[in-house]
Amino acid sequence: MSRYTGPKNRIARRFGVNVFGRLRNPLLHKLNPPGVHGAKRRKKSDYGIQLEEKQKLKAVYGMLKDKQLLRYYHESVKKKGNTAHLLLEMLECRLDSLVYRLNFGSTIFQSHQIVSHGHVLVDGKKVDIRSFQVEPGMSIAIREKSRNVKVIQESFLNTSSSVPDYLSKDEKGFSGQLLSKPQVDQIVFPLPINIALVCEFLAHTH
Repeated sequence: MSRYTGPKNRIARRFGVNVFGRLRNPLLHKLNPPGVHGAKRRKKSDYGIQLEEKQKLKAVYGMLKDKQLLRYYHESVKKKGNTAHLLLEMLECRLDSLVYRLNFGSTIFQSHQIVSHGHVLVDGKKVDIRSFQVEPGMSIAIREKSRNVKVIQESFLNTSSSVPDYLSKDEKGFSGQLLSKPQVDQIVFPLPINIALVCEFLAHTH
């Protein structure tokens, strides 16, 4: 699966928040979004607002491709329940998302690499597919020979980042477990995202 290599700082400045959790805050020296230097911004159309909400959702999950997001949306529509909630649930249960939530990686992009490079076990088996859907009861662990990797050690043992209630974390075992499907009010984003508007946008995308 391709990895996003585009301008991360520009995206963070556009949304006005350190959306990727990078150590060097991209907002420190840039007060205005790219291309806007103190000028008034035009009022966005309904389409523009929906598009921006979609871009924010893609960003917090590591710049997902449009095709990926649309596939998750269509799968959510087929299921019984609130489509917006089901969409979020599927995104949050991606292996790379949970690796990030468990603090194996300090950013979502670092978590992408940790999974892709084969450092992660799911129920004792190596899984290097970032989009792998983790189910409640499954355990996620760092392979024993990967536990000395500096970035993994520093991130996982960082106590300043709390783990969501739907996950448990075992520091001694360098592991964690998905306890239950995440609820919407348990998922914390670095900026507000209107998921219903994202679904409206995707409903008209072919």
